[in-house]
Amino acid sequence: MTAPDPALERWRLILGAPAERCTGALSDATAARDRALDWLYGRDDDLRRRGVRTPSGSREGGDGPSRLTAVHWLDDIHRLFPKETVERLERDAVERYGIQEIVTDPDVLARVEPSQTLLRAVLRTKHLMNPHVLTAARRIVEAVVRDLMERLRPEVRRAFTGTRSRRPSRIPLARDFDFRGTIRANLAHYRPEERRILIQRPRFHSRTRRHLDQWQLVLLVDQSGSMAGSVIHSAVTAACLWSLPGLKTHLVAFDTEVVDLTSDVSDPVELLMGVQLGGGTNIARAVDYGAGLVENPRRAIVALVSDFYEGGDPYRLVRTVRALVEQGTTVLCLAALDEAADPVYDRSLAARLAEAGAPVGAMTPGALAEFVARQVGR
Repeated sequence: MTAPDPALERWRLILGAPAERCTGALSDATAARDRALDWLYGRDDDLRRRGVRTPSGSREGGDGPSRLTAVHWLDDIHRLFPKETVERLERDAVERYGIQEIVTDPDVLARVEPSQTLLRAVLRTKHLMNPHVLTAARRIVEAVVRDLMERLRPEVRRAFTGTRSRRPSRIPLARDFDFRGTIRANLAHYRPEERRILIQRPRFHSRTRRHLDQWQLVLLVDQSGSMAGSVIHSAVTAACLWSLPGLKTHLVAFDTEVVDLTSDVSDPVELLMGVQLGGGTNIARAVDYGAGLVENPRRAIVALVSDFYEGGDPYRLVRTVRALVEQGTTVLCLAALDEAADPVYDRSLAARLAEAGAPVGAMTPGALAEFVARQVGR
């Protein structure tokens, strides 16, 4: 018996059972992968109408409920697919098909690999969970937050070690080595025959003095459902910036109400478990609250993280932002604060905020930390 062609098998997995008459039958291992894919994508009505991924027997009568449970499906995909594919399948299960048991069944939660996709799903559905399930879900929150903290802390630390100034320094530190200045200062010692320069007088940069003046960072974070990724990264960013000398950090979440989470910033896991995603949005109210926290306008940064779909009063919002800018406060309007920094936002309102003097864009958490570091070090 001839072994199936791997290329044809891949096409068969993509196209589903209708393609089998052209690609031939699947091997046992590939058939198991197909059943796992069918459990998920076989429920897609659009694909079924187009004759793609028509169920191949894993559903009763072709249209009945799947015999496979979410627990067994997770076991199968972790056994059958590489990690990158597993992450994509879990993401589609949660975000595309809304399979709630992925994050509300304690047996399933015990099997899933913690990821930001699952963390977002936990934050959206934790109000449906009983205490036992919440305990299991907390494992995902803790694992993802720990991973994000480990990756972001070095970026924050690098940003706040001090920016280089143009003045020379007598302190020979490797991190402050002035490559261009050293070359210029030692050109007289160039040896053409050896094609090298003998360094007799190394040059070093000095550092700007940091943390002498108290600065404030007020993070205003939209907790509507679409902003889940930014809420997660805002909490982790605030925790990394917390207690830095010379910087006073506030974290405020809002929908139609405003909740000051500053007291929980040092524990981002507890903070995220207390956030409730969804609901309407009143950005103007949140910015008013943030303006009330500002102590020294010229030593304050107000970072508004939102999609700018305002459910409140846009005129009041623009007026408050303009007043903050005019008094000397740095106002940033961020359409995204996560690793991807893919902005999705109301461009019309964003343009009005930009005209009021608040730059609009998207940042990764590391980029925000670098911006704050530069402001503090001015």
